[in-house]
Amino acid sequence: MSNERDHLLPTSNGRNHVRDDISQEARARELRAAKVRAVVHSSLTVLFVVGVVVFVFLGLNNQWPWGGGLPKDPLKAVLRILDSAPVIDGHIDLPILVREFYANNVSAVDLTSPMPAHVDIPRLREGKVGAFFWSVYVSCPEDVGYDAGDDFLNASWRVRDTLEQIDVAQLLIEKYPDTFQVALTSQDIKNALTEGKIASLMGVEGAHQLGNSIAVLRQYYSLGVRYVTLTHMCHNAFADSCGFLKSPKPLHNGLSELGVALISEMNRIGMLVDLSHTSDATAKQALKQTKAPVIWSHSSARAVWDVPRNVPDDVLELIGTGENKTDAVVMVNFAPYFVAAAGNATVQAVADHVDHIAKVAGKNHVGLGSDFDGIGEVPRGLEDVSKYPQLFAELYKRGWARHDLAGLSGGNLLRVMEGAEVAARKLQQEGAQPAYDIYKKRTDIGKKREGRWSTEEL
Repeated sequence: MSNERDHLLPTSNGRNHVRDDISQEARARELRAAKVRAVVHSSLTVLFVVGVVVFVFLGLNNQWPWGGGLPKDPLKAVLRILDSAPVIDGHIDLPILVREFYANNVSAVDLTSPMPAHVDIPRLREGKVGAFFWSVYVSCPEDVGYDAGDDFLNASWRVRDTLEQIDVAQLLIEKYPDTFQVALTSQDIKNALTEGKIASLMGVEGAHQLGNSIAVLRQYYSLGVRYVTLTHMCHNAFADSCGFLKSPKPLHNGLSELGVALISEMNRIGMLVDLSHTSDATAKQALKQTKAPVIWSHSSARAVWDVPRNVPDDVLELIGTGENKTDAVVMVNFAPYFVAAAGNATVQAVADHVDHIAKVAGKNHVGLGSDFDGIGEVPRGLEDVSKYPQLFAELYKRGWARHDLAGLSGGNLLRVMEGAEVAARKLQQEGAQPAYDIYKKRTDIGKKREGRWSTEEL
């Protein structure tokens, strides 16, 4: 009598029918799997070949969109670069234009329509601008009919007028919240760029705007100012200026004692030291004194066009990250009289300044500070803020690489700004105290007035 085991044992002819059935099914499954593998392999081979063809075609035509080649057309190439690395301009004078054209009446200003000079929102967008410093400049006292006196002690209303310009900048930024976003740090700039906004910072163009007071510096910082130019076209209590097209006789032979204290306090609080407009002696001494990276917010190269406002090679050679060098960024000015001889200022001439600074100091140490809205004339090809891409296209044609152009557009400034922030945190953590230095020629502070205090109170 058979049992369950019998079916699993070989029959008299040596066959196991159950095992044979199972083997046939397995072979059938293997055959089906082989057919599927063949189809998949053929499909993948076709896709691979197509991919290689597309890659080679795009590579040969510089059209690969993901970090490879760029369009052959220089302007199209730099527009793509600037989409991800937009322009950060170190110096735009829109606030002073509003002061002079509109008497600081922000309600009369329409930045969405064509403005009288070089800057408005449509042109900022067209020019791929991602951030800029709003210069809250007011002129040297003598330029507006005031006599500050030999010791800078006469009232000149420079602090009042600076506060008015800070107010104008803040109100304009607030008026267009879909376009502008206040930035106080390097990270704030990055955040604004991520949100598609134009990061907005402020810079004071000249220590004559401090009223001889380091305390005023701290208050400007609290209001959002992030750089102070040590001088404008006039000497002040802190430092010597280079003047305009001709250097004036030195007053301090560089920095004054108070100027040294000013730089220390700027380093402590994280205010960028701006060396545009300074004399060569002031710049060299400042580079030795500073514990943080510095900027030239709007200066070009003297070796290209020999005027005092431009930076000489022996100063450019002090810039860097090596021993006895200071990290800095020189942001090239577009003002024609600082670019070339009359009638010769062009986008190519401005590119010559960029090239020269890059050659001497390095491509990591050059940026842009146009001076738009603060200059009456402009170079051919750089007529307003919409034209920045033309300058980048010119440099691209000269062989500038993508990462170098991204540094020029704003990456170098961001590095320097972050470096100043790091230096400030370090100084504060080490216990650096606020500077309480007082201008020694002042007579209105630190003097007990007779009859004001009783003996008992003292």
